[in-house]
Amino acid sequence: MKKVGILGGTFNPPHIGHLIAANEVLHTLHLDEIRFMPNAVPPHKRLAGHIADEHRLHMAQLAIEDNKLFKLETIEIERAGVSYTIETMRELIKQEPDTSFYFIIGADMIEYLPKWQEIDELSRIVTFVGVKRPGYSTETTYPVILIETPEIHLSSTILREKAASNETLHYLLPEPVIRYIKENGLYGAE
Repeated sequence: MKKVGILGGTFNPPHIGHLIAANEVLHTLHLDEIRFMPNAVPPHKRLAGHIADEHRLHMAQLAIEDNKLFKLETIEIERAGVSYTIETMRELIKQEPDTSFYFIIGADMIEYLPKWQEIDELSRIVTFVGVKRPGYSTETTYPVILIETPEIHLSSTILREKAASNETLHYLLPEPVIRYIKENGLYGAE
């Protein structure tokens, strides 16, 4: 059976924290691939600094282009509307019945699990994999495999603010993503 990790998020923009977490989960659990899945509209937060989906997709593709085991999953963008993980995973399981899915979440989402749509059903059909984030607890009553990863205090919000202030983004984002942000004037970058 194929083992696939799903890393969902706004990826607005995708940064090294996403890549580090994905890489650690991939190798620790011996997965066949990790799919980066930009969501259309996350149910748990307002999209601050929202940009067109095409930009988020393109940046995600640029961020993962040098790793053949990282893929782009576009199911939620194609479906549009609010992205409920249960709906997405039901569809992916229907499309790929011979695949085991591992849904990767940060500690901020581990705390939030009780509020997820149909969480009991979701926890039966996927394996949750949690990665630590500074300042968040990993305590939960739901089954979550915890993976040790280098902890980095970095968020897309911080990076959008840096871009808007024309501060350096080097080493925080993959270079192709930095170029794309500047070329397209995203987040107020020049």
